[in-house]
Amino acid sequence: MQQHRIMGFLACVMGSTLLSSPLVAQERYVTIGTGGQTGVYYTAGQSICRFLNRSAAEHGIKCNAPSSAGSVSNIASIKSGDYDFGFIQSDHQNKALTGQPPFDQNGAVEDLRVVFSLQSEILTVVARADSGIETFADLKGKRVNIGVPGSGSRDTFDEVIQANGWSKSDFSLAAELKPAEMAAALGDNNLDAITYVVGHPSGAIQEAMATVETRLIPVSGPDIDKLLAQASYFTKADIPAGVYPGVEQPVPSIGGKAVLATSAKTDPEVVYQLVKSVFDNLERFKRLHPAFADLQAEDMIKAGLTAPMHDGALRFYKEKGWL
Repeated sequence: MQQHRIMGFLACVMGSTLLSSPLVAQERYVTIGTGGQTGVYYTAGQSICRFLNRSAAEHGIKCNAPSSAGSVSNIASIKSGDYDFGFIQSDHQNKALTGQPPFDQNGAVEDLRVVFSLQSEILTVVARADSGIETFADLKGKRVNIGVPGSGSRDTFDEVIQANGWSKSDFSLAAELKPAEMAAALGDNNLDAITYVVGHPSGAIQEAMATVETRLIPVSGPDIDKLLAQASYFTKADIPAGVYPGVEQPVPSIGGKAVLATSAKTDPEVVYQLVKSVFDNLERFKRLHPAFADLQAEDMIKAGLTAPMHDGALRFYKEKGWL
C-alpha cells in the first residue's frame, strides 16, 4: 500500500513538472549556401549560423553554412531543396524568377524569396603589373581567370564581355579557377589577370595583390555604359581608395548587392528566427568583416531587393516598425 502511494506521488510530481516546464523546442536543421572559403559570403553564412545556433535552445533550429560555387549554384540548390537559404547576387533575382540565362535551362525559380541584403559586390579585375593590362579592353588576348561555372562572378563576367562583343575564345587562356586558387596562379605567372565579383576588402584579392606586383583595372568605357543602360540590376560602383595597399584612388567598376535568399516553401518561423538572430546581433555582426562595417538595418531590408520578400522576414520587420 505504501509503495502504491509513493508511486502515485512520483507520478503526480513528474506530471506536474512536465506541465510547468517549457516545452523543449523540436530540433530542425537548415543549410545556408555561401561561396568560396576566402569570400565574404562564407564569412556571412558562418556568422549567421553562429548566432542562430547560440539561441537553438529557444527555437530548436540548428544551422550550417558550407562553402559552395556561389550565387547561381545557390539558387539551383534552393530550388531543389538542398539548401534552405543561399547568398546570391542582386542581379540574379529577376533572372531566376523569370527564367533568363543562366537560369533558362532548368526553368524559372518562381518560389525565390528574399530575406535581406548585405554589402555591395563589385566586379574586380586584378592584373599583374608586367602584363601590359591597364584598361578592361586590354584583357582581350590575355590569360584571364573568368570564374567557376555556376558562380555569380562567372555569370557577371560573361555578361560584361558579351556587352563588349567578346567570347571566351577572345582570351589566350580562359581559366575557371576557384577564388582560393587565383593568387597562386597569378603569382606563378600562369595568368595575366583574375576577375571576381566580391565585397571589399576581400581575402582572395588581398592575397593576390600581396603575391606579386599588381594593379586594379577599371571596368569602364562606352560598352560598359551601354550595359548599365540596358541592365538596371547593375549599377556603377567604386572599389574604395585605401582598401588595399597602393590603391590611392577609387577604382570604377559595376556591381550590386549580396542578398540572402530562400524559397517561399521555407517555414516562416525558421525565416523569422534567422532574421531575428541577425538583427538582434547586428552590431556584433558588423564587426566580423570590414565589408559589413557600414551596414544599416533600414538599407538591408530594401537596398538591392527586387524579388518578393519572405513572409517570415516581413513579420519581423513589421514587428519592428521598419516596414
